[in-house]
Formats: sequence, C-alpha cells, structure tokens
Amino acid sequence: MLRAMTAASEPLAPTPATIQLARRELGPRIRETPAWQWQGHRLTARGPACATVWLKLELFQHTGSFKPRGALLALLRLPPAQLARGVTAVSAGNHAMAVAWAARTLGTTAKVCMPRTANAARVSASRELGAEVVLVADIAAAFAEVARIEAEEGRTFVHPFDSEPMVQGAAVLGMEFLRQTGQLDTLLVPIGGGGLAAGVAAAVKQLQPRCRVVGVEPTGADSMAKSFAAGTPQRIDAVRTIADSLGAPMALPYSFALCRRHVDELVQVDDDALCRAMWLLFADAKLAVEPAGAATTAAMLQLRERLAGQRVGLIVCGANVDHATFADCLRRGAPAD
Repeated sequence: MLRAMTAASEPLAPTPATIQLARRELGPRIRETPAWQWQGHRLTARGPACATVWLKLELFQHTGSFKPRGALLALLRLPPAQLARGVTAVSAGNHAMAVAWAARTLGTTAKVCMPRTANAARVSASRELGAEVVLVADIAAAFAEVARIEAEEGRTFVHPFDSEPMVQGAAVLGMEFLRQTGQLDTLLVPIGGGGLAAGVAAAVKQLQPRCRVVGVEPTGADSMAKSFAAGTPQRIDAVRTIADSLGAPMALPYSFALCRRHVDELVQVDDDALCRAMWLLFADAKLAVEPAGAATTAAMLQLRERLAGQRVGLIVCGANVDHATFADCLRRGAPAD
C-alpha cells in the first residue's frame, strides 16, 4: 500500500478523523484499557512532587501489550483472498503474540519468525495462540526468513512498527488516553522501532498541542536517538537491554518521520533504572510488568524535578515476562533499605 504523502514527500500523520475511523474498524474486538490515577506512598516519596500521575494500562490489552491494536487493524484491511492465505511477522515476542491473536480472531493463520534468544514464555504463548513459530539465529535472520515465506507461501508480512495500521492503532490508544484523563502537561511513551510513539504523539499533538511528548528509549537500544541526531533513520550494531520489546535494531522512514515531527524529546533509561521502576510499579501500584512496560516510570523518576506539579501520563505498554526474569529484575531494583 502506498502511503499518503505531503507535498514535501513527508508521510501524513493520522488525523483525528482517521483515528476515529480506525477505532470504529477495530470495534469491540479491542479492549478500551483503563487509565488509572497512581496514588501511593512510595510514589509520593520517589516521584515528582505534587504531580498527578495517570497510567495507561495497556498490559490489560489482549495478549498483554498494546500490539493487538495495530496488528488487528492490519489484518482487517486485507482483501479476503489475501487474508485467507495467512500472515507472517518478525518479533521477539509481543508482536508475534498479537499477530497470532489477530489471525485467530479473524479465522486465518500466522507463521511468525522469532530469534532463538526470545523468551521461552513468549514463544510458548505465540504457539498457544495458534501461530506456527519458526526459530532463527537472530532478528536479521528472521527478516530474511519472512521474505522467503512471503515469496513462497503468499503470506502477508505484518510489520512490527513501520506501517500505517500499527501507527493508527497506536493513535487510537493516544486518543483514548486523552479522553480518559483530560488535559495532560507531559506524556511519556516508550520508543522501540517507533510505531507506538509515532501514533500516540501524532494524536496528542493534534488534540492537546501544549502537552509535551517525551519518548523513552533504553540506552542499549538507541536506534531512535541516533536517528534523531543524524536526521535520518539509523541502524545499531546490537541490542543490549533487558527491555527486549523495545529492542528494534533500526529506525525506518515512516515511523521515524512521525516521531521526529511530533515527539518533543527523547530520554534514555538504563537497565538498572528499568529494574527500579519495575520494583516501584509492583510494590506501590501492584502491577507486574515487563522491563519495557516500566520504561516510562523509569523516565518519570529520572525527570522528577521537571515534572513537579504537572499532570503526567505514562503508557505502560506491556507485561509479558516470565516469573524468573521478573523476580530477578525485582531483586535488582529493590532499594537497599
């Protein structure tokens, strides 16, 4: 599908009208996840003073992350014959699970390529959701295998972040969050490949232009920061973070252009900060999230002085983590006292 372009050959952001249309397309199949005001003595002690903090709980979406919004939208837009041939995807976990769920929901099949290093619980969940899982050496090999599957089996590739459906699905999330919370001063959104941030930021900047959008990226997967600095999409040599759901090895033109246009700044968080945020969310909000799901909380703690007195929104993007990894992260993030 050719993307709509501006006169300057820049991709058009989803508009409020197209976001509302996308929400109608998704219908009741997608959950409206809660927006929850976080109040707790640990947040009061560690977070921004006198701030009102809202969490967008995408961990309660189908399959435990925000991904089904865009995956289902992509499949809904396929012609019937194309949908019947099935779909394929590349993922370390959350996108694979979302594509598997969307395919099963619409009565077709999914064949997903995952690196052998992918979390075993996510591989198992993808299979339980009906996907055929092909394990390969790494993400680069997964993209090569998907290209072969497309050519030989006629399946449609559902990109994990650089596509209109993924961005519009995220924009639906952004619009939904603002409707639930009212005016925000700052919204923090995780950035991996950029599809989530591109959609959320586009919605926020059109509906609440004064709201500052901060993208949060792991220090060990800084493809978007490198791309912002260079002015063009960049690739990194390796992903080195426990937040594997945000471990995109590269930025790509469509989502990069929308992030660059609508995201006000990028903040990086390291693995220790992610573990501390996971501990705080579990201890104070009683939420068990994956490292990527704690990224915005980690950034809020890092920016606590700047955010004092503000209405702050945090997107909690997912919670697909096995119990052993979760326990290790909690031990690492727990305060010494």
